[in-house]
Amino acid sequence: MNLRELVSALNDFASPALAESWDNVGLLVEPSPPHIVNTLFLTNDLTEEVMEEAVQKKADLVLSYHPPIFTPLKRVTWKTWKERLVVRALENRIGIYSPHTAYDAIPHGVNNWLTKGLGACTSVPLHPSTAPSSPAEGTHRVEFCADAEHLDAVLSKIKDIPEISRLTTLPARVAGEEQTRVSLNCSQKALLEVVALLSQNSLLYHNMEILLLQKPLLPHTGMGRLCTLSEPASLSDIIERVKGHLQLPHVRVAVGAGRTLESPVKKAALCAGSGSSVLKGTEADLYLTGEMSHHDVLDAVANGISVILCEHSNTERGFLSELRDALAVHLQNKINIIVSEKDRDPLQVA
Repeated sequence: MNLRELVSALNDFASPALAESWDNVGLLVEPSPPHIVNTLFLTNDLTEEVMEEAVQKKADLVLSYHPPIFTPLKRVTWKTWKERLVVRALENRIGIYSPHTAYDAIPHGVNNWLTKGLGACTSVPLHPSTAPSSPAEGTHRVEFCADAEHLDAVLSKIKDIPEISRLTTLPARVAGEEQTRVSLNCSQKALLEVVALLSQNSLLYHNMEILLLQKPLLPHTGMGRLCTLSEPASLSDIIERVKGHLQLPHVRVAVGAGRTLESPVKKAALCAGSGSSVLKGTEADLYLTGEMSHHDVLDAVANGISVILCEHSNTERGFLSELRDALAVHLQNKINIIVSEKDRDPLQVA
């Protein structure tokens, strides 16, 4: 597949608009076009060892779940390992694409895969995503009616206000008189100026309607998951299930105040990777994530919530095999998709 065609297909699989605002997702490194992709190489972290593997396996595009370029690069030299990744990629005509939190949000993504470690359960996003393009512009809609005497002067002044969009006019009949119905979208800041302008004419002011434009929630889409187990299970049973699902010999556990390893778990909140900010404040019997700060663990335990920590990328990496199969279907088996064998969590128990 042509690289640009493939990137478009990957964006359709998980829209970059679903990623968090702080994230750096999408195509990060692009070889000069035209660039044909025969082999797509999947990894959780793009380290130098993994890049060497990608070169040896003749990858044309690396899909790295974590973006290897996150903070801006001021130069591309051989001095630092992240700069060397870019150099190696370009020298070997390998593109780099990262989905990161877009894959966290989608219904068929990383967090959905992580829920399978709990056993049979239903889940909903902790922080639901909203439709990225509906409505397209503005936070508020303002509508009012004006007669011919005032219309041109008002419209002229409104058009001078920044952050006004979708300004439309339609004929209207009010109290038996021919008037014009004006509708516009605007930002919160522009709303104050529009209201101030219309308040100068009491008739316009009293006819004014203000609507809050709320983007609809996307079903089953968003950050984190709150899971309700079909049957309560003891914390010790959940620990074993999680270890089995993630293929880990050990996890770290903090038992909530007033609870034991035999206490039942009915509701579990989870977030792949570093989940403190997503899980914080959620009422549940258990928090499951890769890593949390010491003080966030103390807060959870004090509130009677047990915590299972598996190390950051251990809660994400196993998804790659499932992703390989899903992308093969999505891309109609047009390219070869392989999963890195060198990719691993940097931490281990010694």
